[in-house]
Amino acid sequence: MDGIIVIDKPQNKTSRNVVNEVCQILHIKKAGHTGTLDPLATGVLVICMGKATKLVEMITAYDKEYIAQIQLGIKTDTKDITGTILKKQNVDITKEEIEKALKSMPKTYLQTVPIYSAVKVNGKKLYEYARNKKEVKLPTREVKILNLRLIDEIKKEKQQVIFTIKCRVSKGTYIRSLIEDIAEKIGTIGTMTSLIRTKQGMFDIQHANTLEDLRNNQFYFYSIEEILKEYKQIEVNKDLEFKVKNGALIPNLYQEKIIVFTKNNKVIAIYKEYEKDNCLMKPWKMLL
Repeated sequence: MDGIIVIDKPQNKTSRNVVNEVCQILHIKKAGHTGTLDPLATGVLVICMGKATKLVEMITAYDKEYIAQIQLGIKTDTKDITGTILKKQNVDITKEEIEKALKSMPKTYLQTVPIYSAVKVNGKKLYEYARNKKEVKLPTREVKILNLRLIDEIKKEKQQVIFTIKCRVSKGTYIRSLIEDIAEKIGTIGTMTSLIRTKQGMFDIQHANTLEDLRNNQFYFYSIEEILKEYKQIEVNKDLEFKVKNGALIPNLYQEKIIVFTKNNKVIAIYKEYEKDNCLMKPWKMLL
């Protein structure tokens, strides 16, 4: 199977466990996901299979949309409700103050990577430092907040405040960290209590399959051609096919950043603009 399946990831499963289950159900050997969801989180998990695993890098770069619930007045070591509570405080805040803080969040900023993550520092995953109680300088990443808004009424429970946001963010954005940053803008502390990934690029939760759908052989499968339909596609002739198959640089006659080459309407390669000379294109993903 060469293509993509979108799974609505259930809670309390790791993303890798879901990929393993998909492989087992569909009897496939080669598969990978395009962006980890924590066990707490649910929603869109894009799984590339067979030749489509070569598209992981492309799809990982797509913007993602989330719905997250935030509890103000509590801080944990993992930045979500599953972690150890480090601090508590009473919070009394209005909906207007929350909306003001959301609007004041920068569109682009350097976000600190949470220590409970798989990002590597000096060859070791950050969560290994955390588990071994070793100090480490946390890296930062530039992230983009493309859309951020309150989507429900706020709730007040035991002198703490709970509310839900919807956001669209760039690759590499940690929603757990975003929530702490929002809480800081409000002037308090906060943690994530639930998270749903509702969209990644063209893939929407409304069209996601459950693992049970796969077991019942009732699921939607995206072909490589369908995934790449937004890009200009060129059917190769014999001469161009020879050049593409041999990974040759070719003239950028198409004035596009990315070109998809097909043979008999099947994708054989993806070329992109050559960074050293934008008059040329170079091979990027070979799907022969």
